[in-house]
Amino acid sequence: MSQTASVWVVLVVALLAANLPFFNDRLFGAIPLQVHPKSLAIRLAELVVMYFVAGGVGLLFERRAGQIAPQGWEFYAVTGALFIVLAFPGFTWRYLMKHRH
Repeated sequence: MSQTASVWVVLVVALLAANLPFFNDRLFGAIPLQVHPKSLAIRLAELVVMYFVAGGVGLLFERRAGQIAPQGWEFYAVTGALFIVLAFPGFTWRYLMKHRH
């Protein structure tokens, strides 16, 4: 896979991972919870875990491409902010739109 394709795959994985906590009431989309609906705290904790999952996918692609570049705190601040921005559609759908029951 080319580097361009791997960048797009990582971006799509990050987009899906950022929105997964907001589009279902299961933990990580698989584990049913006793609490219905999920609280915002659980969704945010899930979002943090999904950030690291998406980062792991990016790390795998970077390892396959060659040497892994060292990252400082700036990298994690920018990618964390990007991940939160990618989660905005799911947050908007869950908390800002009216749903008929």
